[in-house]
Amino acid sequence: MCCKVGALAPDFETDAYYPNGEVKKIKLSNLRGKWVVLFFYPADFTFVCPTELIDLADKYEELKGLNTEVVGISIDTVFVHKVWQEVELSKMREGGVPFPLASDLGGKIGQLYGVYDESLGLDLRGTFIIDPDGVLQSVEINNAPVGRNADELVRKIQAFQFVRATGGKEVCPAKWQPGKPTLKPGIEIAGKVYEVYKK
Repeated sequence: MCCKVGALAPDFETDAYYPNGEVKKIKLSNLRGKWVVLFFYPADFTFVCPTELIDLADKYEELKGLNTEVVGISIDTVFVHKVWQEVELSKMREGGVPFPLASDLGGKIGQLYGVYDESLGLDLRGTFIIDPDGVLQSVEINNAPVGRNADELVRKIQAFQFVRATGGKEVCPAKWQPGKPTLKPGIEIAGKVYEVYKK
């Protein structure tokens, strides 16, 4: 792994295909001030990938409401992204995918993030949550056969945002959802979490 949680996410710049049909450069550091999800996937026109991207697309408005930008990334060119959007994704969901699809030719960005599989020549399914300061807060990497869950991604972002808002004075237990009880780390509850944590 070339990057780690708690450190600055590696910066990159590459071409991306945008949902309005434009091809523009995208640079990670230009997204500072927002939460960012880097959503690596193996390739366009494959099997699990379109199901994941459509699942994420269905949550995009909710993510935008959380001041979060999503960037899909695969080894495909922007031209392949365009055709995939038109030929398949737009038939799975009206309008297709509403966030940019970045091109990672040669897996250079995937190498920075430790998801590029040289033997396959593809990026694995990597999800990286980056906070508004550019610090990596979460890393999830799946092997190619298993897709991800956008509901859980939204929950994680909500949890990281809550912890950030409290300055780290409160933390989120397993399965935490907004409005549910949190924990206040301290010597008082060491060994007594069972007294304060309600499943």
